[in-house]
Amino acid sequence: MALLRERPGQRDRVREAPALSPGLLLAACALCFALAVHRLLPAVPLLTAAVVLGVLAAHLPRLRSVVRGAARPGLSYAGRRLMRAGIVLLGLQLGLGDVAGIGWATVAMTLAVVMATLGGTWWLARRLGLPGDQPLLIAAGYAICGASAIGAVGEARGSDERDAATSVALVTLCGTLAIAVLPLLQGPLGLGDVAFGRWVGASVHDVGQVVATAQTAGDAALGEAVLVKLMRVALLAPLVAAVALSARRRSRAAAGPVEPGPVEPGPVESGPVESGRKRAPLVPLFIVGFLAAVTLRSTGLLPTPVLDAAHTGQELLLATALFGLGSAVDLPSLTRTGARTALLGLTAWLVVAGVSYAGVLLVAR
Repeated sequence: MALLRERPGQRDRVREAPALSPGLLLAACALCFALAVHRLLPAVPLLTAAVVLGVLAAHLPRLRSVVRGAARPGLSYAGRRLMRAGIVLLGLQLGLGDVAGIGWATVAMTLAVVMATLGGTWWLARRLGLPGDQPLLIAAGYAICGASAIGAVGEARGSDERDAATSVALVTLCGTLAIAVLPLLQGPLGLGDVAFGRWVGASVHDVGQVVATAQTAGDAALGEAVLVKLMRVALLAPLVAAVALSARRRSRAAAGPVEPGPVEPGPVESGPVESGRKRAPLVPLFIVGFLAAVTLRSTGLLPTPVLDAAHTGQELLLATALFGLGSAVDLPSLTRTGARTALLGLTAWLVVAGVSYAGVLLVAR
């Protein structure tokens, strides 16, 4: 009979499954629709289509009540858990040998662009008075890898879902703008195909948006763009570790020192004593998985079919997660900070494009 006893938390997971089903089913249907949009319009990245569909679903009269009601637990689950799994698989796109192949001057340029974008966007967002964790989340999205970075940093920070959704919407919009604008500037700025690819990889936010933008200049530009972009993705791990460490210190400071007080008589309970909420790990497990995936890719043991399958799985997981995040966007509340948010988005976009352009010119010398 002991074998039939429920393990701790098993009953909660059984109860949780039916609550998640409506949202996960809706997210799966949205993924199929986003795939169809991407197939019909290849210039529209899959992840961008997924975010837009999520925002639409949150505001269409017939779907709004479902998205905010029965489907909300499953959509929130997708936005958190599936995002983590997609980020782990994202690590299989980057090998340590790629860093040496791209050249240390380009690596230094990429690091400088990331630091300037992260610090400048965060400072400006704070000056504009954006609420909650939006300054940090938007800065991470612009500096690293768009919505994936926002999801990872939001997890480590314990950010509100609405802050993450608003940040994803802004970064996705500006990244989509780059797909249309940057190819038009290649000629006027005097960039060859290789230099243009590096510029795109250093300035465009999401991996899918990088591919959509760089492919307009041919295979050489596309290859350089993806390598530089993956270098930015590699910086996600130290950024998330730093954010998690900051969140832990903030939690300790908020708790304050525990002062002994009078002990009142009462029944003695057996078992461990919980002292508040669970302490956040220094490095989240999905970031450990990301680094392990990078290491595994670097060994060269994985055949091309496995890497291709992992890439496809990563795209599907991230698209499903981004639909969940997009469905949490509340446009009426977004319009209350609309002018400030739009100013931040445009300014940060110009900063990352300008700094990366200067960096590409310096490397080319």
